[in-house]
Amino acid sequence: MEIIIYLIIAVIAFALGIITGRYLLRQLLKQQEVAAQNKVKKILREAENNAEILKKNKLLEAKEKFLQLKAEHEQEVNQKNGVIAQKENTLKQKEQSLNQKLENQNRKEQELENQRKAFEKQTELLKAKQEEVEAIKLQHVSQLEAIAGLSAAEAKVQLENNLKEEARTRAMASIKDIVDDARLTAAKEAKKVVIQTIQRTATESAIENTVSIFNIENDEIKGRIIGREGRNIRALEAATGIEIIVDDTPEAIILSGFDPVRREIARLALHRLVTDGRIHPARIEEVVAKTQKQIEEEIVEIGERTVIDLGIHGLHPELIRMVGRMRYRSSYGQNLLQHSREVANFCATMASELGLNAKMAKRAGLLHDIGKVPDDNPELPHAILGMQLAEKYKEHPEICNAIGAHHDEIEMTSMISPIVQACDAISGARPGARREVVESYIRRLKELESLALSYPGVEKTFAIQAGRELRVVVESEKISDAQSEILAADISNRIQTEMTYPGQIKVTVIRETRSVAYAK
Repeated sequence: MEIIIYLIIAVIAFALGIITGRYLLRQLLKQQEVAAQNKVKKILREAENNAEILKKNKLLEAKEKFLQLKAEHEQEVNQKNGVIAQKENTLKQKEQSLNQKLENQNRKEQELENQRKAFEKQTELLKAKQEEVEAIKLQHVSQLEAIAGLSAAEAKVQLENNLKEEARTRAMASIKDIVDDARLTAAKEAKKVVIQTIQRTATESAIENTVSIFNIENDEIKGRIIGREGRNIRALEAATGIEIIVDDTPEAIILSGFDPVRREIARLALHRLVTDGRIHPARIEEVVAKTQKQIEEEIVEIGERTVIDLGIHGLHPELIRMVGRMRYRSSYGQNLLQHSREVANFCATMASELGLNAKMAKRAGLLHDIGKVPDDNPELPHAILGMQLAEKYKEHPEICNAIGAHHDEIEMTSMISPIVQACDAISGARPGARREVVESYIRRLKELESLALSYPGVEKTFAIQAGRELRVVVESEKISDAQSEILAADISNRIQTEMTYPGQIKVTVIRETRSVAYAK
């Protein structure tokens, strides 16, 4: 019985649990539904808000785009209006110019018409005067015929005879003047022929000091030295100032120039280029620059070796360099360094015999022609220039006086001065020591280069072809093409008026522009 009661209670409790669970489940579902509905409403409100914001943003963008397009349109319209206004102004100016021209043309036509009328009036007056003169002339002829008792035809014949006699006399005088002028011209032409002959013959005397021979292994190298369209040989001539002659002479190239230093630079540069095998304008300029530096070093070495051989000490380094440059200079065909060494030894010997200072005499003898080395101050005598150089480098006053007085340019004040003068004459007067033709030839070429170098904008000058051509290299930044033609004419005119020379001299002005860039 109790079991039944317990079962009934259990069933009742189970039913109550089911009813309670269903009620709770219904309440939970109802709450969830309410929450979902609230969430949906919230989402809808947020979507509406976002849509409103997006709508406002789109409206703002559309307004901004509209304003931008409007501004661009207004700017374009303003530009077109400006162009139209400019064209209208141009047309107005052209119209005014045409009106002005028409007014000028009308005024000129009126002036021409006035001049034509004035000319016609003057022509009529002149015609009337001519008729009046003709009448007076006829009256005058009638009076003359009455006075002279001759007709006009007879007077004309007599006048013609007189005129023929007078013309014959004048013709004889003219013939005499022509003959005298022909004799003078013939004398000048004869002198010109003689001068040209001397010039050609002088080549045999000058060739030793103005020409060097560069030997090559085979003639194929000549083509490489010449280069494409001659660019290599032109670059070499421009860099050294030496004329490169490539002719039919087998296995040889001739280097022609009056300056021995330039010829030696050209010879050594050619040797390096041929040995290296790379021959082109850039390489040529590089090798010539290195060779010039090498020659400068050799000049200093020659000067030092010379003063050591002669036992001269304490000489200024610049004077030593000038002594070295004497090796590449000549005096009347005589090598200047050899001549100076001879004079130094002669002076030492003579000073010793006379009981004077032999070392000072030797020093003065070595430096007596130092004024022939510098290329500047050509207007000064070399003795005065040498004395100034010696004074500049603190040489003894007696040595300076001996240098300046060895050609009687200044008064001698020491016993060494006449010794230097006498020894200079001894060295130069021995048979075969000098050739005056060579010295005057080289002096003329130096004067020719100096004349062209005196113009502003001229960078380098080279006298080539035995002085028959002068090449002038100008700076492209300072001299234009038109100015180059004027410069060539000016230089040729100065050469004609200031210098004396046989034949003719060709003046060539070279203007070159280079553009350089570096790839890194």
